Amino acid sequence: MRLLLTSLMTAVAATAWPAHAGGVLVKARPETATQGVLTVSSTAFANGAVIAAKHSAYGANVSPPLAWTPAKGAASYALVVEDPDAPGPEPFVHWAVWNLAGTRLPEGGGKALLAQGRNDAGSARYFGPRPPPGGPHHYHVQVFALDAAAKLPAPGADRRALVAAMRGHVVAKGDLVGTFQRR
Repeated sequence: MRLLLTSLMTAVAATAWPAHAGGVLVKARPETATQGVLTVSSTAFANGAVIAAKHSAYGANVSPPLAWTPAKGAASYALVVEDPDAPGPEPFVHWAVWNLAGTRLPEGGGKALLAQGRNDAGSARYFGPRPPPGGPHHYHVQVFALDAAAKLPAPGADRRALVAAMRGHVVAKGDLVGTFQRR
């Protein structure tokens, strides 16, 4: 009986919440291949550190302040925030933005942006971390320097359309990772 119970608990744990659900982050897709590198940062959290509750969907759901180094040859920048730890065949998209002219976004800066794509929560805006109970999730803030403006309908284009529009136009990219865990 004990062996059966242990086996059942192990099987449930393995299928209930995978440590890494799979799917490829936008930065690792062949459409975004480049040798150029950007440094992405935030005054709200360091790389690998915890994202504050106010930047989560459990809190105020306000986007964190972000900055990145300029890239030579960049005509515009695109940004994609994804959670690869969410269950599903692809990482969960929390934010997609394109045709950014500068190298900074202030806290809550997403509210004024016109070129925002549809996130996996179904809206064209920032959607902060909102993992279910369990281990921490990793949120990748990926910034792409493009040699041309992305030609996409806004608001509402999705991750797939943005990736297709970036193909052959990425001159540099960078990544900032924050973590968040529901308590």
